[in-house]
Amino acid sequence: MSPDVIIVGGGPAGAAAGITLARSGRRVILVDKATFPRDKICGDGLTAAALREFEALGLEPSNVTSWQPVCGMTIRGPEGNVERYPLPTGRGMFAAVARRRDLDAAVLDLARKAGVDVVEGRAVTAVDQDADGVTVQIGPDTMLRAASLIAADGMWSPVRKFLGIGESGYRGEWHAFRQYVRGVSGMAPDELVVFFEPDFLPGYFWCFPLPDGEANIGFGIERGLAHSTRDMNWLWHDLLERPHVRALLGPDATPESTHRSWPIPAQIDRTTSGIGRVLFVGDAVAACDPMSGEGIGQALLTGRLAAEALNSNWATPATAQVAYRRALDKHLVADHRMSIALTRLLRYRQPFRIAFRLTRSEWARSNFARWLWEDYPRALLFTPRRWRRGAFGGTGAFRDRHDR
Repeated sequence: MSPDVIIVGGGPAGAAAGITLARSGRRVILVDKATFPRDKICGDGLTAAALREFEALGLEPSNVTSWQPVCGMTIRGPEGNVERYPLPTGRGMFAAVARRRDLDAAVLDLARKAGVDVVEGRAVTAVDQDADGVTVQIGPDTMLRAASLIAADGMWSPVRKFLGIGESGYRGEWHAFRQYVRGVSGMAPDELVVFFEPDFLPGYFWCFPLPDGEANIGFGIERGLAHSTRDMNWLWHDLLERPHVRALLGPDATPESTHRSWPIPAQIDRTTSGIGRVLFVGDAVAACDPMSGEGIGQALLTGRLAAEALNSNWATPATAQVAYRRALDKHLVADHRMSIALTRLLRYRQPFRIAFRLTRSEWARSNFARWLWEDYPRALLFTPRRWRRGAFGGTGAFRDRHDR
């Protein structure tokens, strides 16, 4: 039986789209060139927005082997001042960390259980569309035909290239390094730790905890500023020798594997979100918080919004494309632009001094960490539709399990 929708890419964006469509009764085939579980270069941090999306999909944290809830964040400013910010308590989970190898496999399993036909280890080699549907070639000789296609195939989306709209030379707005280490001590096994280093603001060094004394450590830089991506290798080694970084990781910290790097796209306000019967989601639509570099929540949201646009406008693909673009503008673009403005401020030291002063009250301290890494609270001032009681103090996710 032919599918209604083909999804290319099995990460969070593609899986979220597939689950949403399948639960609405659509026949869905999801194709990915990788075989899961597979590693995905990432900081592994999950914001409240991502956690809420995972909860709505039905993800059980206990099914993700490396799932690590966190209850606070420690921030070191560019002048060396250190502050700890607890996450809100009694209102659910606001942050967690999980290896993408484990997380993505668990979400793809959810898609299978929802009825999505998952095809792993097969690359898409051609895509064509006409007025009646989309044709996808897998490998040398397998052809699929569907009414619509959702491309969740990454920043350099092959689907875009097959359709002739690839963006030549695009390398993203950020670039990041990541490395796993074991044997960390002190606060590193329990806290989200972020060091804003003065020599590559608004970039930062991170240390995110994983179970059993392991951690995901890394740093990111904004392109076009003081350091180029060619500097990142020596800068990484320099970072690891800085006294405050060595003190954070502890004397027994050892690399688990070599460091790896990746570009981060963040231009959802300018990227083509669809063409004909094809919609782009996740990194393929450059959905990412341009201040923090976080993209998992945005990937899940864009996957869901694309599926909802198709479901609501099934008979008219052109209308579905317009509806999806409007949904992106409503849910993401105002936040995106606010994050860009804040990122420009964070190139300088003075905003950090102001932020530390403004978060001396207990209420501000208990909410600052989630405001910093969850983009929509930062844009509330410019989105009056969100003005309501409790807008600054919403609940997290998995409340029934986290707050026991």
